[in-house]
Amino acid sequence: MSSVANPVVTSAPEPPSSERQPPWLMLGWFLGLLILCYAPVLARLVKQWNDDEDMGHGFFVPVIAAYIAWQDRDKLLGRPLQTNYLGLVIVILAAIQMYIGTLGAEIFLARTAFVEAVFGSVLFLGGTYALRVLLFPLLLLCFMVPLPAVIYSQITFPLQIFASQVAAFSLELVGIPVLRDGNVLELPSQKLSVVEACSGIRSLLSLTFLSLVYGYFFDKKPWMRIALFLSTVPIAIVANAGRVTLTGIMSEINTDLAHGSAHTASGWVIFMIALAMMVVTHQLINLVYKFFTQRSSSSSSKVQVENA
Repeated sequence: MSSVANPVVTSAPEPPSSERQPPWLMLGWFLGLLILCYAPVLARLVKQWNDDEDMGHGFFVPVIAAYIAWQDRDKLLGRPLQTNYLGLVIVILAAIQMYIGTLGAEIFLARTAFVEAVFGSVLFLGGTYALRVLLFPLLLLCFMVPLPAVIYSQITFPLQIFASQVAAFSLELVGIPVLRDGNVLELPSQKLSVVEACSGIRSLLSLTFLSLVYGYFFDKKPWMRIALFLSTVPIAIVANAGRVTLTGIMSEINTDLAHGSAHTASGWVIFMIALAMMVVTHQLINLVYKFFTQRSSSSSSKVQVENA
């Protein structure tokens, strides 16, 4: 009696993650299609980056986000990517949103539609796993979209008033008489107006973006990244109030120092000081964290010795 062996079907082993390659053709096709569809919106966005000093950091946002995404490519290729058609639905809804925003002259709606389309494209091409891996660089893209005018004015005016109040108090401390009327400072030599450009919103937006990037590269603790992000708000506000005070003092020395290149240079100096304050804040929080961690570990070791 003869027996016939059943054929054994074996599936080809999956290539290791280091040998897997992302679907470059599909990625390039989708990226090119997005840029083509959103070209008018992106052109006006880039123009605002160039013209609006508050959005000067916008040029760096997509570059840094792309670099971080490239750094995470090994995680992305750690498992096979799966198509998720929910992402395609998001892309279509984003296109509708852009169309509505363009018809209604609502540029914020049209610009955020591009960011939503990028989210949807990642979800469609790589599934939820790819979206989780690339979530941080994708969220960074939100910083390249300027705030709506309504929200912008609601933020800048209180910042203007606070900066003028702190400057008036500080100038009186150093012996310079000042009369404050809202956001206008009456000095012996001239009148200084704390306009929207001097409200501190520029340094606030740039510093919050840099805090997230700094936390990503220099500290892996999620709570520390949140703490750094939150710390940039008081740092930027205090630094800008210091800049207004410095401008008042400089104007009493020479009225020309309150305008032009000298005023711009002082803004850069104050921003670098604010950036240094953020780094110092990070180091101080780390020192406190290490102190209490070591203290708790030594206490637990003592308890274990006593119970032994």
